[in-house]
Amino acid sequence: MKLSQAFTLEGTGGILSPWRRLSWMSIGLVYLCFPILDIATGQVTGARAVWGALGLVAFIALYVAVVLSQRTFGEPTHLSHLLLAAVTVLAVGLPILFGGGWMTLPIYVTVLYSMALRPRVAVAGIVGMGVTVALISTLKQNDLGSTLVFVFQVATLGILFVGVRNTRLLVTQLRQAQEEVARLAASEERLRIARDLHDLLGHSLSLIVLKSELAGRLAESGSERAVAEINDIESVAREALVEVRDAVTAYRQRGLSGELDGARAAMEAAGTRVTVRLAGTPLPDALDGLLGWAVREGATNVIRHARATRCQIEVTCDGEGTVLEIVDDGRGAAPYGPGSGLTGLTERVEAAGGTVSAGPGETGFALRVAVPTAVGGRA
Repeated sequence: MKLSQAFTLEGTGGILSPWRRLSWMSIGLVYLCFPILDIATGQVTGARAVWGALGLVAFIALYVAVVLSQRTFGEPTHLSHLLLAAVTVLAVGLPILFGGGWMTLPIYVTVLYSMALRPRVAVAGIVGMGVTVALISTLKQNDLGSTLVFVFQVATLGILFVGVRNTRLLVTQLRQAQEEVARLAASEERLRIARDLHDLLGHSLSLIVLKSELAGRLAESGSERAVAEINDIESVAREALVEVRDAVTAYRQRGLSGELDGARAAMEAAGTRVTVRLAGTPLPDALDGLLGWAVREGATNVIRHARATRCQIEVTCDGEGTVLEIVDDGRGAAPYGPGSGLTGLTERVEAAGGTVSAGPGETGFALRVAVPTAVGGRA
């Protein structure tokens, strides 16, 4: 991935607005109050004040132009290099002419170096600006303490913004990698479904075609075998339909982990705070799917009927049995009657040798599913 591609992305992949970059890169412009105060208080007067004010205006304009001239961090254009050179000249020249509070101007240039240039070039620029600041401060006969403060600010702010820039790059690359993994996983799943459907239907449809051709020839010749072949065609078609339905059902079914993630997202979107607790050994595949179904049904009931603010989902599995409990703080005292969803869940759990209990609790509604682990493992 190119560096320019990485920095054009923000969040889930949008282009980072130059104005947004400018807004938080310009926070430190508050330090311009020092040279402004030199002019306002009369420390710089006459023609020098006029030239100083024009220099500050030019410096700010160039600073903004450098930021806005780049579409991405770390990949300056030819225009960016020219503007950066110009703002560097002002950042060095104005402190030489006026000294005092104007020594803060090089600090802004180090920020531009950090965000606009590649790390090695930026570090070289920061070191050079630090040396320049020390020389100017010595030329202006500033005390050692002030000199060290200016050099320290140049170094620390420069290194800080280099770190910010690199962190932003890493975060963007990570998000891109996550999106790529998700895309590849979805592509692989589509290929798997295509292979499964081909395996399921390829043989059956080929057999139906052959038997249809045979039945057609037998029917033309008036043979009684045509009826038997047509019956075989119907049987093969029905069997293929059952296989496809079973396959689609398996595709639609998510395991416990997936259903827990889905339930958490759905309930939190509905304003319900969710706590999930898992304890015990890994679940067998059949039991994992059954409890996933139970979580889906329980979460649906909480969202539709409970009006709860909190919900706790707890799964405990030991060597003999597995228990799922979903408890909320909603309208537990409301009239309760099992719907078709809970009825269907009860039938599935009882078929696996387990039990389902659901109804108002002390603080809300509670759903409890208990299934023998061994039964789930044999399913």
